Amino acid sequence: MGNYSSTEPEKCYDPQDRTVFCNDYKSLRAKMSCGHAVTPMSLTHWCRRQLDEGECRFVCGQPGCDVEWKFDEVCKMALLTPEEMKYFEKKMFSNAAKDFLKVKSCPGCQCRVVRTDLCNLSVQCTVCTADKKRTFIFCWQCLREWKGPAPCSGWCGNDDCNNPLKTLTTCSDITFEDVRGVTGCPSVRACPTCGLLVEHNTTQCKNVVCGRCKVGFCFVCLKLTEECLRLKPSSYCELCSTGVAPRQTSIPVWQRT
Repeated sequence: MGNYSSTEPEKCYDPQDRTVFCNDYKSLRAKMSCGHAVTPMSLTHWCRRQLDEGECRFVCGQPGCDVEWKFDEVCKMALLTPEEMKYFEKKMFSNAAKDFLKVKSCPGCQCRVVRTDLCNLSVQCTVCTADKKRTFIFCWQCLREWKGPAPCSGWCGNDDCNNPLKTLTTCSDITFEDVRGVTGCPSVRACPTCGLLVEHNTTQCKNVVCGRCKVGFCFVCLKLTEECLRLKPSSYCELCSTGVAPRQTSIPVWQRT
Protein backbone atom coordinates (compact mmCIF):
# COMPACT_ATOMS: atom_id res chain seq x y z
CA MET A 1 0.00 0.00 0.00
CA GLY A 2 1.32 3.43 -0.88
CA ASN A 3 0.56 6.74 0.75
CA TYR A 4 -3.00 7.91 0.88
CA SER A 5 -3.96 10.32 -1.88
CA SER A 6 -6.82 12.64 -2.71
CA THR A 7 -8.21 10.00 -5.07
CA GLU A 8 -8.73 7.51 -2.25
CA PRO A 9 -12.44 6.60 -1.88
CA GLU A 10 -14.04 8.41 1.04
CA LYS A 11 -15.17 6.23 3.93
CA CYS A 12 -18.49 7.04 5.55
CA TYR A 13 -20.37 5.57 8.51
CA ASP A 14 -23.84 4.08 8.17
CA PRO A 15 -26.33 6.63 9.56
CA GLN A 16 -28.37 3.73 10.96
CA ASP A 17 -25.44 2.51 13.07
CA ARG A 18 -26.11 3.38 16.72
CA THR A 19 -22.38 3.69 17.46
CA VAL A 20 -22.12 6.82 15.32
CA PHE A 21 -23.45 10.30 15.89
CA CYS A 22 -23.46 13.69 14.26
CA ASN A 23 -24.03 16.51 16.77
CA ASP A 24 -22.48 19.68 15.31
CA TYR A 25 -20.11 17.85 12.98
CA LYS A 26 -20.50 18.12 9.24
CA SER A 27 -19.90 14.37 8.85
CA LEU A 28 -20.86 11.36 10.92
CA ARG A 29 -18.40 10.50 13.65
CA ALA A 30 -17.99 7.59 16.04
CA LYS A 31 -16.97 7.67 19.69
CA MET A 32 -13.88 5.65 20.52
CA SER A 33 -13.40 3.83 23.83
CA CYS A 34 -11.53 6.85 25.19
CA GLY A 35 -14.51 9.11 24.48
CA HIS A 36 -13.05 11.07 21.57
CA ALA A 37 -14.86 11.32 18.24
CA VAL A 38 -13.36 10.24 14.94
CA THR A 39 -14.26 9.85 11.30
CA PRO A 40 -13.22 6.61 9.57
CA MET A 41 -10.82 8.52 7.32
CA SER A 42 -9.14 10.48 10.12
CA LEU A 43 -8.80 7.32 12.21
CA THR A 44 -7.29 5.36 9.33
CA HIS A 45 -4.78 8.09 8.58
CA TRP A 46 -3.82 8.58 12.25
CA CYS A 47 -3.25 4.87 12.85
CA ARG A 48 -1.34 4.54 9.57
CA ARG A 49 0.90 7.40 10.66
CA GLN A 50 1.67 5.65 13.96
CA LEU A 51 2.61 2.47 12.10
CA ASP A 52 4.86 4.45 9.74
CA GLU A 53 6.61 5.94 12.78
CA GLY A 54 7.48 2.46 14.04
CA GLU A 55 4.72 1.91 16.57
CA CYS A 56 3.01 -1.45 16.99
CA ARG A 57 0.05 -0.19 19.00
CA PHE A 58 -2.48 2.58 18.57
CA VAL A 59 -3.09 5.42 21.04
CA CYS A 60 -5.54 8.29 20.86
CA GLY A 61 -3.05 11.14 20.73
CA GLN A 62 -5.55 13.86 21.62
CA PRO A 63 -4.12 16.41 24.12
CA GLY A 64 -3.89 14.72 27.50
CA CYS A 65 -5.18 11.37 26.20
CA ASP A 66 -2.87 8.38 25.80
CA VAL A 67 -5.54 5.66 25.87
CA GLU A 68 -4.56 2.64 23.80
CA TRP A 69 -7.09 1.33 21.30
CA LYS A 70 -7.41 -2.37 20.59
CA PHE A 71 -6.81 -3.46 17.02
CA ASP A 72 -10.36 -4.84 16.75
CA GLU A 73 -11.73 -1.41 17.67
CA VAL A 74 -9.53 0.29 15.08
CA CYS A 75 -10.62 -2.17 12.38
CA LYS A 76 -14.28 -1.53 13.15
CA MET A 77 -14.22 2.23 13.61
CA ALA A 78 -11.80 2.92 10.73
CA LEU A 79 -13.84 0.71 8.40
CA LEU A 80 -10.64 -0.99 7.32
CA THR A 81 -10.83 -2.97 4.11
CA PRO A 82 -9.43 -6.54 4.04
CA GLU A 83 -6.37 -5.19 2.23
CA GLU A 84 -5.86 -2.48 4.86
CA MET A 85 -6.27 -4.97 7.72
CA LYS A 86 -3.67 -7.24 6.13
CA TYR A 87 -1.25 -4.31 5.75
CA PHE A 88 -1.86 -3.11 9.32
CA GLU A 89 -1.26 -6.59 10.75
CA LYS A 90 1.94 -7.04 8.75
CA LYS A 91 3.23 -3.61 9.77
CA MET A 92 2.33 -4.17 13.43
CA PHE A 93 4.25 -7.45 13.48
CA SER A 94 7.23 -5.92 11.70
CA ASN A 95 7.40 -3.01 14.15
CA ALA A 96 6.95 -5.31 17.14
CA ALA A 97 9.67 -7.63 15.87
CA LYS A 98 12.18 -4.81 15.62
CA ASP A 99 11.39 -3.57 19.13
CA PHE A 100 10.47 -6.62 21.16
CA LEU A 101 11.86 -9.68 19.39
CA LYS A 102 15.17 -8.00 18.64
CA VAL A 103 15.19 -8.98 14.98
CA LYS A 104 17.72 -7.61 12.46
CA SER A 105 18.96 -8.57 9.02
CA CYS A 106 22.28 -10.39 8.80
CA PRO A 107 24.78 -8.27 6.80
CA GLY A 108 26.01 -11.39 5.02
CA CYS A 109 22.81 -13.02 3.73
CA GLN A 110 20.08 -10.51 4.73
CA CYS A 111 18.19 -13.26 6.57
CA ARG A 112 16.26 -12.17 9.65
CA VAL A 113 18.15 -13.06 12.84
CA VAL A 114 16.84 -13.00 16.42
CA ARG A 115 19.24 -12.04 19.19
CA THR A 116 18.47 -14.33 22.13
CA ASP A 117 21.12 -12.93 24.49
CA LEU A 118 20.42 -9.24 24.97
CA CYS A 119 23.75 -8.79 26.76
CA ASN A 120 25.81 -10.03 23.81
CA LEU A 121 26.43 -7.85 20.75
CA SER A 122 28.19 -10.65 18.82
CA VAL A 123 25.54 -12.70 17.02
CA GLN A 124 26.06 -15.82 14.93
CA CYS A 125 24.15 -16.30 11.67
CA THR A 126 23.51 -20.00 11.11
CA VAL A 127 22.81 -19.51 7.39
CA CYS A 128 26.12 -17.75 6.67
CA THR A 129 27.96 -20.18 8.94
CA ALA A 130 26.68 -23.10 6.85
CA ASP A 131 27.32 -21.38 3.50
CA LYS A 132 30.83 -20.19 4.36
CA LYS A 133 31.72 -23.39 6.23
CA ARG A 134 33.05 -21.30 9.09
CA THR A 135 31.50 -19.51 12.02
CA PHE A 136 30.07 -16.21 10.83
CA ILE A 137 29.44 -13.64 13.55
CA PHE A 138 28.26 -10.08 13.04
CA CYS A 139 27.95 -7.06 15.30
CA TRP A 140 24.41 -6.29 16.38
CA GLN A 141 25.34 -2.64 16.75
CA CYS A 142 27.14 -1.69 13.52
CA LEU A 143 25.88 -4.64 11.42
CA ARG A 144 29.32 -5.60 10.11
CA GLU A 145 31.18 -8.88 10.40
CA TRP A 146 32.47 -9.13 13.95
CA LYS A 147 36.05 -8.22 14.80
CA GLY A 148 37.70 -8.91 18.12
CA PRO A 149 36.93 -11.29 20.99
CA ALA A 150 33.43 -12.71 21.41
CA PRO A 151 31.06 -12.87 23.17
CA CYS A 152 31.11 -9.20 24.06
CA SER A 153 28.63 -6.75 25.57
CA GLY A 154 30.54 -3.59 24.61
CA TRP A 155 31.41 -3.13 20.94
CA CYS A 156 33.29 -4.90 18.16
CA GLY A 157 36.65 -4.05 16.66
CA ASN A 158 35.32 -2.23 13.59
CA ASP A 159 36.49 1.37 13.49
CA ASP A 160 33.02 2.75 12.77
CA CYS A 161 31.26 0.76 15.48
CA ASN A 162 29.68 3.20 17.91
CA ASN A 163 30.73 2.78 21.50
CA PRO A 164 27.79 3.84 23.70
CA LEU A 165 29.87 3.61 26.85
CA LYS A 166 32.38 6.06 25.38
CA THR A 167 29.50 8.44 24.59
CA LEU A 168 28.25 8.22 28.18
CA THR A 169 31.69 8.84 29.67
CA THR A 170 32.93 11.57 27.32
CA CYS A 171 29.81 13.63 26.51
CA SER A 172 29.72 17.22 27.73
CA ASP A 173 27.70 18.38 30.73
CA ILE A 174 24.24 19.78 30.18
CA THR A 175 23.09 23.26 31.16
CA PHE A 176 19.38 23.25 32.00
CA GLU A 177 17.42 26.38 31.20
CA ASP A 178 14.61 25.75 33.68
CA VAL A 179 16.06 23.39 36.33
CA ARG A 180 17.74 25.10 39.28
CA GLY A 181 20.81 23.96 41.21
CA VAL A 182 22.04 21.25 38.81
CA THR A 183 25.69 21.13 37.79
CA GLY A 184 27.85 18.33 36.43
CA CYS A 185 25.00 16.40 34.80
CA PRO A 186 26.00 14.53 31.60
CA SER A 187 24.16 15.57 28.43
CA VAL A 188 23.55 11.93 27.43
CA ARG A 189 22.03 9.24 29.62
CA ALA A 190 21.18 5.57 29.11
CA CYS A 191 17.55 4.92 29.97
CA PRO A 192 17.60 3.07 33.33
CA THR A 193 14.87 0.73 32.06
CA CYS A 194 15.90 -0.30 28.52
CA GLY A 195 19.37 1.22 27.97
CA LEU A 196 18.49 3.49 25.03
CA LEU A 197 20.76 6.56 24.87
CA VAL A 198 18.67 9.67 25.55
CA GLU A 199 19.44 13.39 25.34
CA HIS A 200 17.61 16.19 27.14
CA ASN A 201 16.56 19.25 25.13
CA THR A 202 17.64 21.48 28.09
CA THR A 203 14.18 23.08 28.43
CA GLN A 204 11.32 22.58 30.89
CA CYS A 205 11.58 20.01 33.71
CA LYS A 206 14.30 17.43 34.32
CA ASN A 207 12.07 14.41 33.64
CA VAL A 208 12.02 12.67 30.25
CA VAL A 209 10.12 9.78 28.68
CA CYS A 210 12.16 7.15 26.85
CA GLY A 211 11.18 6.88 23.20
CA ARG A 212 11.60 3.09 23.19
CA CYS A 213 10.21 1.70 26.46
CA LYS A 214 7.96 4.74 27.15
CA VAL A 215 9.07 4.86 30.81
CA GLY A 216 9.57 8.24 32.46
CA PHE A 217 12.72 8.90 34.45
CA CYS A 218 14.66 11.78 35.96
CA PHE A 219 17.57 12.83 33.76
CA VAL A 220 19.48 14.09 36.79
CA CYS A 221 19.26 11.30 39.41
CA LEU A 222 18.27 8.48 36.97
CA LYS A 223 15.44 7.32 39.21
CA LEU A 224 12.02 6.67 37.76
CA THR A 225 9.99 9.88 37.78
CA GLU A 226 7.59 8.59 40.44
CA GLU A 227 10.45 7.66 42.78
CA CYS A 228 12.26 10.97 42.28
CA LEU A 229 9.11 12.94 43.08
CA ARG A 230 8.26 10.71 46.04
CA LEU A 231 11.61 11.55 47.63
CA LYS A 232 11.21 15.27 46.91
CA PRO A 233 7.65 16.26 45.90
CA SER A 234 7.15 19.08 43.39
CA SER A 235 10.83 19.08 42.44
CA TYR A 236 10.31 19.05 38.68
CA CYS A 237 12.63 22.03 38.24
CA GLU A 238 14.92 21.60 41.26
CA LEU A 239 17.92 19.47 42.17
CA CYS A 240 16.91 15.95 43.27
CA SER A 241 17.11 14.85 46.89
CA THR A 242 19.94 12.45 46.02
CA GLY A 243 21.77 14.92 43.78
CA VAL A 244 23.24 14.22 40.35
CA ALA A 245 23.80 10.56 39.49
CA PRO A 246 27.38 9.85 38.30
CA ARG A 247 28.17 9.02 34.70
CA GLN A 248 26.99 5.55 33.78
CA THR A 249 29.64 2.89 33.19
CA SER A 250 27.29 0.16 31.93
CA ILE A 251 24.24 -0.06 29.68
CA PRO A 252 21.04 -1.30 31.39
CA VAL A 253 19.41 -4.32 29.74
CA TRP A 254 15.67 -4.23 29.21
CA GLN A 255 14.20 -7.00 31.40
CA ARG A 256 10.71 -7.43 29.96
CA THR A 257 8.21 -9.14 32.21
